[in-house]
Amino acid sequence: MLKVTLVKSTIGAIPKHKKTVQALGLNKLNSSAEHQDNPAVRGMIKQVKHLVKVEEI
Repeated sequence: MLKVTLVKSTIGAIPKHKKTVQALGLNKLNSSAEHQDNPAVRGMIKQVKHLVKVEEI
């Protein structure tokens, strides 16, 4: 399992990155979501790695 936390605002981010953050279930700053560790989720995280923090749980 991966815990993904939004640590930087999406204001000013390109629309594709905003949609990816929303698809990860992150709305407000410091909101967190837990996801299964699979290639699809890893790819989404890689795309917005400058906006999120990832922890393995």
